[in-house]
Amino acid sequence: MAVLHTKAVTVILSVTVLLGLLYLSQYYSRTDVVTVTPWLAPVVWEGTFNPFLLDSIYKRKNITIAATVFAVGKYIMFLKDFLQTSEEHFFVGFRVDFYVFTDRPNEVPKVNMAAGRMLTVRSVPSSNRWQEISARRMEIIQNLIEKKLQNRADYIFCLDVDSKFHGRWGAESLGGLVAVIHPGYYRDDRSRFPYERSPASNAYVAPGEGDFYYCGGAFGGLVEEVHLLAKTCRKNFEDDAKRGIEAAWQEESHLNRYMWINKPSKVLSPEYLWQDFKPKNPEVQIIRFSGVIKNYANIRPN
Repeated sequence: MAVLHTKAVTVILSVTVLLGLLYLSQYYSRTDVVTVTPWLAPVVWEGTFNPFLLDSIYKRKNITIAATVFAVGKYIMFLKDFLQTSEEHFFVGFRVDFYVFTDRPNEVPKVNMAAGRMLTVRSVPSSNRWQEISARRMEIIQNLIEKKLQNRADYIFCLDVDSKFHGRWGAESLGGLVAVIHPGYYRDDRSRFPYERSPASNAYVAPGEGDFYYCGGAFGGLVEEVHLLAKTCRKNFEDDAKRGIEAAWQEESHLNRYMWINKPSKVLSPEYLWQDFKPKNPEVQIIRFSGVIKNYANIRPN
């Protein structure tokens, strides 16, 4: 009887695995886009993952995801849509802690948040130059992790406030170090990427080097990985500043240098930070997160 029972269990398990493989076969079938990097990191597009399977795996782990967003100056006007749409699409069903950094804490909108989701507002100084606001993000993220998150969160994502969620952003995006391919350059040859080209800068990427051009407006990963990224980029930026050097795209330039040396373990497609003014290309089957159309002259301090 024991032998028959063992054989029956084996058959049941084999059938279960087969059904699972058949179910998964509807995924991982994209041939129109790059789905793996040369260093074998997955590139996440719609149709390359099973959302139900991933959610079931990660929800059992009882993880906490932190998300940072900077709403300084007139950028506060974008915060309500960001938060409201995040409740609809960003790690729904997971424990999420949002950290809003702003110089206008009294203007932070009230948004109903689901159970297990929390919003913390932290004051930061104003600035007369948007470049300085951009550059200080790495310092603030580093300090947040060191003082608050090391024993509180498992993963962290750093996102631009002038953006909205339009579709699922979930467990498929989790990884050690996570980068998002910039929607403006993902079809371009590497020679056209706007890397920092001055050898004097710590953000320098030489011609012929680089993999993808990544967004500064969305990146993340394990807390310890993002801490190292933020700490390194901050130091490199500050060393540049002491020598009177400012990289072309501030923290985005330094992030791209860091990601060239320290390859991300997961790369998210431009679905994860599109641009509203761009028409959706055929390979982009879904827009998950996108920068809204705005007049920079009206919202930036310089």
